[in-house]
Amino acid sequence: MDDASVGWIAAIIIGGLAGWIASSLMKSDTGIIVNILLGIIGAAVASFLFGIMGVSFGGWLGYLVAGVLGACILIFGARAIKR
Repeated sequence: MDDASVGWIAAIIIGGLAGWIASSLMKSDTGIIVNILLGIIGAAVASFLFGIMGVSFGGWLGYLVAGVLGACILIFGARAIKR
């Protein structure tokens, strides 16, 4: 993922917001640290998966959308493994 347009502090803030949104959408009860990790890792996962399909995200809003989508994918995957 190209973080040139989004700095590290912004990535943590946006990642936390994205993780919180994903946790709310997926009805997952996670803490703030897990939300931040879900958002940041989720953005990387979503950017990779959508990059394969030729779709790219850019800027703050793109990072937020990618983070939410990726975090939802990660939560779904974790639930599938738990069962």
